[in-house]
Amino acid sequence: MRQQRSYDEAGSKGRLYLVPTPIGNLDDMTFRAVDTLKNVDVIAAEDTRVTIKLCRHFHISTPLISYYEHNKQKSGERILERLLDGDTVALVADAGTPVISDPGSELVATCIENDIPVIPLPGANAAVTALIASGIFNGHFYFYGFLPRHGKEKKEEIERLKRIDVPILFYEAPHRLSDTLRLLNEKLGDRKGTIARELTKRYEEFIRGTLSELSDWSNTYDVRGECCIVVEGAGGEEWKLKNDPWWESLSIDEHVDFYRREDDLSAKEAIKRVAIDRRLPKREVYQAYHLRDDG
Repeated sequence: MRQQRSYDEAGSKGRLYLVPTPIGNLDDMTFRAVDTLKNVDVIAAEDTRVTIKLCRHFHISTPLISYYEHNKQKSGERILERLLDGDTVALVADAGTPVISDPGSELVATCIENDIPVIPLPGANAAVTALIASGIFNGHFYFYGFLPRHGKEKKEEIERLKRIDVPILFYEAPHRLSDTLRLLNEKLGDRKGTIARELTKRYEEFIRGTLSELSDWSNTYDVRGECCIVVEGAGGEEWKLKNDPWWESLSIDEHVDFYRREDDLSAKEAIKRVAIDRRLPKREVYQAYHLRDDG
């Protein structure tokens, strides 16, 4: 167990600040965020070319270093060295809150392991901004972020999300939006959905409708800018399946065999599906299924 008192003296070690930046409108930058970026020893930026523009706008002269998906291991090691030497570091993403669908989780975990304080600042987040204006929010939600890019894995992930009964939040790039909406409609049914694009900017837009309507819209509209998709949670038959499972009378091995026979799945794929249905670890399903072969 580790206890962090964020504002106690950190001794010889530095601090890592997680600093949100605007998702579009620069006026959403907080006073505290500007002050923090001005006073840390260095800013670790996802893309220094993006962050330098923000710094110039707010007259921030703090040095920048690069920290992004493809250099995060080496850059993270250098950042850790600085923190251990007593430097303060601010981590920022190109837009919004760092770590959320952006690099940073490994750095945060490493700091915690080394008893370096990790101090989060509140600020802009595209998913929550989209959710509260979607008209779908009911008090709870499930944040997913970016779906896998490849077809088979993408379909499997959407299938896995099928029985979640609260709104689901996705991020998507404009060139993949049409395919994603098509698959969501195909796998989840024609639920309500909302697309939010260009959030906080001059051309902010919300498109609300059913998934089939949103899919048709995306095929005829030249979409630009990263989008947030909010999809209604499971209801009706999906809710019934979730609370009254059809497989209840089956043993685990019968459940696996059903998917192998009816859906023509491999043992590995069927075990994964059963683990999702029963909310069990895959290892437990694997052991139960193969125990019969050993017996």
